[in-house]
Amino acid sequence: MSLRRGFTLIELLIVVVIIGILAAVAVPKFTSTKGRAYAASLKGDLRNLASAQESYFFQHSTYSTDTIALNFHTSNGTQLTIIGATSGGWSAITTHPMSYPLTCAMFSGTIAPPAPATDEGVVACQ
Repeated sequence: MSLRRGFTLIELLIVVVIIGILAAVAVPKFTSTKGRAYAASLKGDLRNLASAQESYFFQHSTYSTDTIALNFHTSNGTQLTIIGATSGGWSAITTHPMSYPLTCAMFSGTIAPPAPATDEGVVACQ
């Protein structure tokens, strides 16, 4: 008489169901983590732009809309638009294709604030 060792079909199905339940719980948490990382990237780019603008202003007594002149590079995939820059201030917005519809904005000086920014020098996102 030979003994057969192995798993039954019911045991295998139970393991597959448990793995499916764990995957269903883990995927949404991973997606929200990626969203928070993109938001942090947008905010960080605006703060770095503020430093670059102030450095440029110190040398030229005006702000710039040209990121090349500012020697400024965004994070990978971030789309930054400097809306306006004068000797009185600047404003910019950022977005990331993977974080749509999240948009962050910042302004400094006497220039009109872009939505959703309301306080000077503070990054605001919506």
